[in-house]
Amino acid sequence: MTVRIVVAVVLFGLLAALAWWLERRRGVDAPTQSPGVAPTQLDRADFVRPTAPWLVVLFTSKTCDSCEGLFDKATTLESDDVAVAEIEYFAHRDLHERYHVDAAPMTLIADSDGVVRASFLGAFAAPELWTAVAEIRAE
Repeated sequence: MTVRIVVAVVLFGLLAALAWWLERRRGVDAPTQSPGVAPTQLDRADFVRPTAPWLVVLFTSKTCDSCEGLFDKATTLESDDVAVAEIEYFAHRDLHERYHVDAAPMTLIADSDGVVRASFLGAFAAPELWTAVAEIRAE
């Protein structure tokens, strides 16, 4: 009888220690990641009208619901000074990989040197994009 009690206490202690260790391990957060970091520099030769002073480029995917309609909002900015390009993942996977774009939609506003002056991760309202382009051009 005493042996059974000792075995039960030892087993209980082992199980309690195991439960404590598992609970403690679960509480440790995974390292933070930085998905969707926008590129800071573009090679303008990779995009339409590389000599235009400004470029608005949308990195999208045909499987992305929030990408729908964004290109239509951006094309209203198309002018002699502003080139607008849509880089859809399945059609231009090479550019998504080259610029390490791992989230869609991602919209970038770049100057004539390819320096990204503003970016949007996720869907945007048309006035937000229009205002951002106007403010950057006015600087």
